Amino acid sequence: MSIHINERPRLAAFGSSRISPETAIYKDVSELSRQIALAGWNGMTGGHQGMMAAFSEGMHAGGGHIRGITLERFPTPPNNTLSEEIRCRDFFERMGVMIEQSDAWLVLPGGLGTLAELAMSWDLLAIRVLESRPLLLYGDMWQPIVDVLSGQLVLSADRAFESIQICNNHQDVLDALSSPHDS
Repeated sequence: MSIHINERPRLAAFGSSRISPETAIYKDVSELSRQIALAGWNGMTGGHQGMMAAFSEGMHAGGGHIRGITLERFPTPPNNTLSEEIRCRDFFERMGVMIEQSDAWLVLPGGLGTLAELAMSWDLLAIRVLESRPLLLYGDMWQPIVDVLSGQLVLSADRAFESIQICNNHQDVLDALSSPHDS
């Protein structure tokens, strides 16, 4: 795990940019991230709308610092709750920053971009390129996906599925973030 001197640990959240603030999952993620901030964590997202905005809003409401890793090709949404912004030239640089500069990852409901972020984080953990840290999959969509993958993937690491944890509720996430993680 990376060590941040005089700083709280940082949780990167991956998720869809297409989920509306009026939805139940948006409100749920905002409340979850508020609780995570109150538990002593800072956050990092892709800095745009949808799940990223929900996570940022909750982190901000809970007193956490929220770092947005945004893309130069897209304008930063107005009225955002980012504490700071780092602009990246492309998706690859953005993903690398979010994966390498976090102490844990929270994978929220999302699409192909979220799946790419999950796959890269998961593989780097499984093959031990990165030190062990929590990789948490939050929401109903993940269990069926993991079930299919566990029966179909040809893996380069024997215990790859031990690198992820499915979280069904806020307490699962908070417990996972408060537990020590060993390599």
